[in-house]
Amino acid sequence: MATLSDVAVRAQVSKATASRALSRPELVAPATVARVRAAAADLDFVANRAAQHLARGRTGILGLLVPTLSNAFFAPIIGGAQIRAEEADLQLSVAVLPLEDPAELGRFDRLATGVDGFLVVAPRGPDSLVAEAAARKPVVLVDREVDGLGSVVADTAGAFAELLRGLAAAGHRRILYIGGPDRSWQNAQRTATLHQAATAVGVLLDVLGPYPATFDAGAGLVDRVASSDADAVLPYASDLGLGLLLGLVGRGLARVGDGVPTAGGDRLIRVVGVPGTPRVDVDGERLGAAALGQLISAPAGTGEPTRARLHVPISWAGEGPGQAR
Repeated sequence: MATLSDVAVRAQVSKATASRALSRPELVAPATVARVRAAAADLDFVANRAAQHLARGRTGILGLLVPTLSNAFFAPIIGGAQIRAEEADLQLSVAVLPLEDPAELGRFDRLATGVDGFLVVAPRGPDSLVAEAAARKPVVLVDREVDGLGSVVADTAGAFAELLRGLAAAGHRRILYIGGPDRSWQNAQRTATLHQAATAVGVLLDVLGPYPATFDAGAGLVDRVASSDADAVLPYASDLGLGLLLGLVGRGLARVGDGVPTAGGDRLIRVVGVPGTPRVDVDGERLGAAALGQLISAPAGTGEPTRARLHVPISWAGEGPGQAR
Protein backbone atom coordinates (compact mmCIF):
# COMPACT_ATOMS: atom_id res chain seq x y z
CA MET A 1 0.00 0.00 0.00
CA ALA A 2 1.39 3.40 -1.00
CA THR A 3 2.39 5.88 1.70
CA LEU A 4 2.62 9.66 1.76
CA SER A 5 6.40 9.30 1.40
CA ASP A 6 5.87 7.35 -1.82
CA VAL A 7 3.67 10.13 -3.16
CA ALA A 8 6.28 12.75 -2.25
CA VAL A 9 9.02 10.86 -4.03
CA ARG A 10 6.89 10.37 -7.16
CA ALA A 11 5.93 14.08 -7.21
CA GLN A 12 9.50 15.19 -6.39
CA VAL A 13 8.49 17.24 -3.36
CA SER A 14 9.05 16.96 0.36
CA LYS A 15 6.71 14.87 2.49
CA ALA A 16 5.49 18.03 4.20
CA THR A 17 4.65 19.64 0.86
CA ALA A 18 2.82 16.53 -0.29
CA SER A 19 0.78 16.56 2.92
CA ARG A 20 -0.15 20.23 2.51
CA ALA A 21 -1.01 19.74 -1.15
CA LEU A 22 -3.54 17.03 -0.24
CA SER A 23 -4.97 18.52 2.93
CA ARG A 24 -4.55 22.30 2.51
CA PRO A 25 -4.15 22.89 -1.24
CA GLU A 26 -4.78 26.62 -0.85
CA LEU A 27 -1.33 26.87 0.78
CA VAL A 28 0.55 25.28 -2.13
CA ALA A 29 1.24 26.40 -5.69
CA PRO A 30 -1.43 25.05 -8.08
CA ALA A 31 1.14 23.32 -10.28
CA THR A 32 2.56 21.50 -7.26
CA VAL A 33 -0.92 20.48 -6.09
CA ALA A 34 -1.65 19.04 -9.52
CA ARG A 35 1.63 17.11 -9.53
CA VAL A 36 1.03 15.68 -6.04
CA ARG A 37 -2.56 14.69 -6.84
CA ALA A 38 -1.45 12.99 -10.03
CA ALA A 39 1.19 11.04 -8.09
CA ALA A 40 -1.39 10.04 -5.47
CA ALA A 41 -3.76 8.84 -8.20
CA ASP A 42 -1.01 6.85 -9.93
CA LEU A 43 -0.14 5.12 -6.64
CA ASP A 44 -3.78 4.62 -5.51
CA PHE A 45 -2.90 6.53 -2.36
CA VAL A 46 -5.74 7.11 0.12
CA ALA A 47 -5.10 9.86 2.65
CA ASN A 48 -5.58 9.11 6.32
CA ARG A 49 -8.34 11.58 7.14
CA ALA A 50 -8.12 10.97 10.86
CA ALA A 51 -4.42 11.79 10.85
CA GLN A 52 -5.09 14.98 8.90
CA HIS A 53 -7.67 16.14 11.43
CA LEU A 54 -5.38 15.28 14.34
CA ALA A 55 -2.57 17.24 12.75
CA ARG A 56 -4.84 20.29 12.97
CA GLY A 57 -5.60 19.61 16.63
CA ARG A 58 -9.03 18.14 15.91
CA THR A 59 -10.58 14.68 15.82
CA GLY A 60 -12.75 15.07 12.71
CA ILE A 61 -15.66 13.66 14.73
CA LEU A 62 -18.80 15.48 15.85
CA GLY A 63 -21.24 14.19 18.45
CA LEU A 64 -25.03 14.20 18.27
CA LEU A 65 -26.97 13.73 21.51
CA VAL A 66 -30.65 12.77 21.59
CA PRO A 67 -32.77 12.37 24.75
CA THR A 68 -34.19 9.00 23.64
CA LEU A 69 -34.32 6.64 20.69
CA SER A 70 -37.98 5.74 21.29
CA ASN A 71 -39.25 8.90 19.53
CA ALA A 72 -39.19 8.47 15.75
CA PHE A 73 -38.99 12.26 15.35
CA PHE A 74 -35.25 12.16 15.99
CA ALA A 75 -34.38 9.66 13.24
CA PRO A 76 -34.52 12.08 10.27
CA ILE A 77 -32.61 14.70 12.28
CA ILE A 78 -29.81 12.16 12.70
CA GLY A 79 -30.03 11.31 8.99
CA GLY A 80 -29.78 14.93 7.88
CA ALA A 81 -26.84 15.60 10.18
CA GLN A 82 -25.10 12.47 8.90
CA ILE A 83 -25.42 13.57 5.28
CA ARG A 84 -24.05 17.04 6.10
CA ALA A 85 -21.16 15.52 8.06
CA GLU A 86 -20.19 13.28 5.15
CA GLU A 87 -20.24 16.26 2.80
CA ALA A 88 -17.75 17.97 5.12
CA ASP A 89 -15.56 14.85 5.40
CA LEU A 90 -16.46 14.45 9.07
CA GLN A 91 -17.73 11.56 11.14
CA LEU A 92 -20.85 11.70 13.30
CA SER A 93 -21.17 9.82 16.59
CA VAL A 94 -24.68 9.44 18.08
CA ALA A 95 -25.40 8.91 21.79
CA VAL A 96 -28.44 9.01 24.06
CA LEU A 97 -28.09 11.70 26.73
CA PRO A 98 -31.13 13.76 27.84
CA LEU A 99 -29.02 16.33 29.73
CA GLU A 100 -31.73 16.64 32.36
CA ASP A 101 -29.64 16.10 35.49
CA PRO A 102 -26.25 17.53 36.62
CA ALA A 103 -25.03 13.98 37.18
CA GLU A 104 -25.03 13.54 33.39
CA LEU A 105 -22.25 16.10 32.98
CA GLY A 106 -19.70 13.41 33.82
CA ARG A 107 -20.85 11.32 30.88
CA PHE A 108 -20.94 14.42 28.69
CA ASP A 109 -17.29 15.06 29.57
CA ARG A 110 -16.31 11.50 28.70
CA LEU A 111 -18.02 11.78 25.32
CA ALA A 112 -16.47 15.20 24.75
CA THR A 113 -12.92 13.83 24.83
CA GLY A 114 -13.49 12.12 21.47
CA VAL A 115 -15.32 14.83 19.51
CA ASP A 116 -14.82 18.40 18.32
CA GLY A 117 -18.33 19.56 19.22
CA PHE A 118 -21.93 18.49 19.73
CA LEU A 119 -25.39 18.83 18.31
CA VAL A 120 -27.60 18.54 21.38
CA VAL A 121 -31.16 17.65 20.37
CA ALA A 122 -34.05 18.64 22.66
CA PRO A 123 -32.15 18.60 25.98
CA ARG A 124 -34.52 18.33 28.94
CA GLY A 125 -32.53 20.08 31.66
CA PRO A 126 -32.71 23.74 32.73
CA ASP A 127 -30.94 26.44 30.76
CA SER A 128 -28.13 26.62 33.33
CA LEU A 129 -27.30 22.92 32.90
CA VAL A 130 -27.29 23.13 29.10
CA ALA A 131 -25.10 26.25 29.23
CA GLU A 132 -22.66 24.51 31.59
CA ALA A 133 -22.28 21.63 29.14
CA ALA A 134 -21.81 24.05 26.24
CA ALA A 135 -19.02 25.82 28.14
CA ARG A 136 -16.97 22.60 27.93
CA LYS A 137 -17.28 21.97 24.20
CA PRO A 138 -18.79 23.77 21.18
CA VAL A 139 -22.53 23.08 21.09
CA VAL A 140 -25.39 23.86 18.73
CA LEU A 141 -28.87 23.09 20.03
CA VAL A 142 -31.65 21.50 18.00
CA ASP A 143 -35.27 22.20 19.00
CA ARG A 144 -34.23 24.20 22.05
CA GLU A 145 -33.14 27.79 22.62
CA VAL A 146 -30.85 28.97 25.39
CA ASP A 147 -29.43 32.50 25.66
CA GLY A 148 -25.88 32.70 24.37
CA LEU A 149 -25.95 29.43 22.41
CA GLY A 150 -26.43 28.73 18.72
CA SER A 151 -29.58 26.83 17.83
CA VAL A 152 -31.81 25.61 15.03
CA VAL A 153 -35.50 25.17 15.86
CA ALA A 154 -38.48 23.95 13.89
CA ASP A 155 -41.25 26.49 14.47
CA THR A 156 -43.84 23.89 15.37
CA ALA A 157 -45.49 26.26 17.84
CA GLY A 158 -46.46 28.55 14.96
CA ALA A 159 -47.67 25.57 12.93
CA PHE A 160 -49.86 24.29 15.80
CA ALA A 161 -51.40 27.76 16.14
CA GLU A 162 -52.20 27.66 12.42
CA LEU A 163 -53.88 24.28 12.88
CA LEU A 164 -55.98 25.65 15.72
CA ARG A 165 -57.06 28.63 13.65
CA GLY A 166 -58.04 26.28 10.83
CA LEU A 167 -60.12 24.17 13.20
CA ALA A 168 -61.80 27.28 14.57
CA ALA A 169 -62.63 28.48 11.05
CA ALA A 170 -64.23 25.09 10.40
CA GLY A 171 -66.54 25.53 13.39
CA HIS A 172 -64.74 23.65 16.18
CA ARG A 173 -65.34 25.44 19.49
CA ARG A 174 -63.67 23.20 22.13
CA ILE A 175 -60.16 22.01 21.35
CA LEU A 176 -58.04 19.70 23.47
CA TYR A 177 -54.25 19.79 23.31
CA ILE A 178 -52.45 16.64 24.51
CA GLY A 179 -49.05 17.80 25.67
CA GLY A 180 -45.73 16.07 25.09
CA PRO A 181 -42.93 14.91 27.37
CA ASP A 182 -42.18 16.47 30.72
CA ARG A 183 -39.44 19.17 30.49
CA SER A 184 -39.90 19.44 26.72
CA TRP A 185 -39.06 23.00 25.63
CA GLN A 186 -41.07 22.58 22.44
CA ASN A 187 -44.11 21.44 24.43
CA ALA A 188 -43.96 24.60 26.55
CA GLN A 189 -43.67 26.73 23.41
CA ARG A 190 -46.65 25.03 21.77
CA THR A 191 -48.82 25.28 24.88
CA ALA A 192 -48.22 29.01 25.28
CA THR A 193 -48.76 29.74 21.59
CA LEU A 194 -51.95 27.66 21.46
CA HIS A 195 -53.39 29.56 24.43
CA GLN A 196 -52.71 32.85 22.65
CA ALA A 197 -54.24 31.63 19.38
CA ALA A 198 -57.34 30.23 21.13
CA THR A 199 -57.97 33.53 22.90
CA ALA A 200 -57.56 35.44 19.64
CA VAL A 201 -60.15 33.37 17.74
CA GLY A 202 -62.56 32.82 20.64
CA VAL A 203 -62.36 29.05 21.14
CA LEU A 204 -61.92 27.13 24.37
CA LEU A 205 -58.64 25.28 24.79
CA ASP A 206 -58.02 22.55 27.34
CA VAL A 207 -54.61 20.99 27.93
CA LEU A 208 -53.73 17.48 29.11
CA GLY A 209 -50.23 16.37 29.92
CA PRO A 210 -47.35 16.04 29.97
CA TYR A 211 -47.23 12.63 28.28
CA PRO A 212 -44.56 10.60 26.47
CA ALA A 213 -44.79 10.94 22.70
CA THR A 214 -45.79 7.29 22.25
CA PHE A 215 -48.63 5.22 20.83
CA ASP A 216 -49.24 3.55 24.21
CA ALA A 217 -49.60 6.90 25.94
CA GLY A 218 -52.23 7.95 23.40
CA ALA A 219 -54.12 4.67 23.75
CA GLY A 220 -54.23 5.18 27.51
CA LEU A 221 -56.04 8.51 27.10
CA VAL A 222 -59.16 7.20 25.39
CA ASP A 223 -61.37 7.39 28.50
CA ARG A 224 -60.21 10.90 29.42
CA VAL A 225 -60.80 12.24 25.93
CA ALA A 226 -64.11 10.41 25.48
CA SER A 227 -65.42 11.91 28.74
CA SER A 228 -64.36 15.43 27.76
CA ASP A 229 -66.50 17.79 25.72
CA ALA A 230 -63.79 18.41 23.11
CA ASP A 231 -64.76 18.25 19.45
CA ALA A 232 -61.16 18.29 18.18
CA VAL A 233 -57.85 17.04 19.57
CA LEU A 234 -54.35 18.30 18.80
CA PRO A 235 -51.79 15.73 20.00
CA TYR A 236 -48.15 16.71 20.56
CA ALA A 237 -46.95 13.93 18.24
CA SER A 238 -48.51 11.67 15.63
CA ASP A 239 -47.79 8.51 17.68
CA LEU A 240 -49.85 9.95 20.53
CA GLY A 241 -52.65 10.76 18.11
CA LEU A 242 -52.62 7.34 16.46
CA GLY A 243 -52.93 5.55 19.80
CA LEU A 244 -55.82 7.79 20.79
CA LEU A 245 -57.52 7.50 17.40
CA LEU A 246 -57.52 3.70 17.49
CA GLY A 247 -59.40 3.65 20.79
CA LEU A 248 -61.87 6.35 19.81
CA VAL A 249 -62.64 4.74 16.46
CA GLY A 250 -63.37 1.50 18.30
CA ARG A 251 -66.06 3.34 20.25
CA GLY A 252 -67.48 5.10 17.20
CA LEU A 253 -66.41 8.49 18.53
CA ALA A 254 -63.69 9.54 16.10
CA ARG A 255 -63.48 10.86 12.61
CA VAL A 256 -61.15 8.93 10.35
CA GLY A 257 -59.59 9.59 6.98
CA ASP A 258 -60.68 12.93 5.59
CA GLY A 259 -63.50 13.37 8.09
CA VAL A 260 -65.85 10.50 7.30
CA PRO A 261 -67.25 9.45 10.69
CA THR A 262 -67.40 5.91 11.98
CA ALA A 263 -70.81 4.44 12.71
CA GLY A 264 -72.48 5.12 16.04
CA GLY A 265 -72.07 7.76 18.72
CA ASP A 266 -73.73 11.14 19.04
CA ARG A 267 -70.49 13.15 19.17
CA LEU A 268 -67.57 12.97 16.80
CA ILE A 269 -64.05 13.98 17.85
CA ARG A 270 -61.58 15.04 15.19
CA VAL A 271 -58.03 13.86 15.98
CA VAL A 272 -55.67 16.13 14.07
CA GLY A 273 -52.12 15.28 13.02
CA VAL A 274 -52.60 11.67 11.93
CA PRO A 275 -52.71 10.34 8.33
CA GLY A 276 -55.71 11.68 6.44
CA THR A 277 -56.00 14.83 8.55
CA PRO A 278 -54.26 18.21 8.58
CA ARG A 279 -50.87 17.80 10.23
CA VAL A 280 -47.56 19.48 10.91
CA ASP A 281 -44.80 18.45 8.49
CA VAL A 282 -41.38 18.90 10.10
CA ASP A 283 -38.48 18.33 7.72
CA GLY A 284 -36.19 16.56 10.18
CA GLU A 285 -33.41 16.05 7.65
CA ARG A 286 -33.30 19.78 6.92
CA LEU A 287 -33.27 20.50 10.65
CA GLY A 288 -30.34 18.17 11.30
CA ALA A 289 -28.36 19.35 8.28
CA ALA A 290 -28.85 23.03 9.13
CA ALA A 291 -27.75 22.52 12.72
CA LEU A 292 -24.65 20.56 11.75
CA GLY A 293 -23.76 23.18 9.17
CA GLN A 294 -23.96 25.82 11.88
CA LEU A 295 -21.72 23.78 14.17
CA ILE A 296 -19.12 23.35 11.41
CA SER A 297 -19.10 27.00 10.35
CA ALA A 298 -19.30 28.68 13.75
CA PRO A 299 -17.03 27.02 16.33
CA ALA A 300 -16.96 28.33 19.88
CA GLY A 301 -15.59 31.79 20.40
CA THR A 302 -16.03 33.03 16.82
CA GLY A 303 -18.70 35.70 16.60
CA GLU A 304 -22.24 35.84 17.95
CA PRO A 305 -24.21 32.59 18.20
CA THR A 306 -26.88 32.16 15.55
CA ARG A 307 -30.51 31.35 16.28
CA ALA A 308 -32.42 29.94 13.34
CA ARG A 309 -36.13 29.16 13.29
CA LEU A 310 -37.22 27.06 10.34
CA HIS A 311 -40.72 27.49 8.95
CA VAL A 312 -42.89 24.39 9.39
CA PRO A 313 -45.63 23.95 6.78
CA ILE A 314 -49.05 22.43 7.35
CA SER A 315 -50.28 19.51 5.26
CA TRP A 316 -54.01 20.11 4.99
CA ALA A 317 -54.75 16.66 3.49
CA GLY A 318 -56.71 18.17 0.64
CA GLU A 319 -58.52 20.67 2.86
CA GLY A 320 -57.78 24.36 3.21
CA PRO A 321 -57.56 26.09 6.60
CA GLY A 322 -61.26 26.87 6.57
CA GLN A 323 -62.36 23.57 5.11
CA ALA A 324 -61.33 21.02 7.73
CA ARG A 325 -64.36 19.01 8.73
